[in-house]
Amino acid sequence: MTSVATSSWELVFWTDGGVVHAGVRGPETAASTARITGDSESFGIAFAHGTSMPHLPIAGLVDGDLESPQADDRRFQLRGEEWEIPGFDDAELLVQRLVRAGVIVRDPLVDEVVWGGIARVGTRSVQRRVAAATGLTQGAIRQIERARQAALLLGEGIAPLDVVHRCGYYDQPHLARSLQRFIGRTATELRQGTGPDDALSLLYKPEDAAGP
Repeated sequence: MTSVATSSWELVFWTDGGVVHAGVRGPETAASTARITGDSESFGIAFAHGTSMPHLPIAGLVDGDLESPQADDRRFQLRGEEWEIPGFDDAELLVQRLVRAGVIVRDPLVDEVVWGGIARVGTRSVQRRVAAATGLTQGAIRQIERARQAALLLGEGIAPLDVVHRCGYYDQPHLARSLQRFIGRTATELRQGTGPDDALSLLYKPEDAAGP
């Protein structure tokens, strides 16, 4: 599977060969190839910018992951404590429990400034808080999210030149380089739903990410 770049971290649960796993995946700064088997299933929760785990600095997980030391059909371990593995219907309930326990916290300034908001603190303070909460710079986050948005538009059949203007690329070659780096596909492949034989990981809009 081609795993597209993402500026958010995720809590992921998967079953491979009948064995249940759980872990944290950090932000990914480029498209990469992930190995999957025919009998594997996965489910994840993507967290909004500014949401972080004080006990596990996200900067150390950029382009990497950390598997839970213990997981079974019902429970997994995080911060040395056991938690119930959620399903689609109760994922938000798990997030609420993690918030109440202080496992995850949120800096609201980070999400605001990432999307163009004006901070009431100095530039260096903003840079430091964004890096601490996301492991990335504001510039890197915006580049990744722009490429993801471009991929979504192309998948809807929007012409590449229109995507250039909508997303603020200089020209089509600039768009092409961004797509190759962050998505691992060309504009034509995204529009036609074609490409390499490997599958493409899920693209979602930023507002679909979870936060406290």
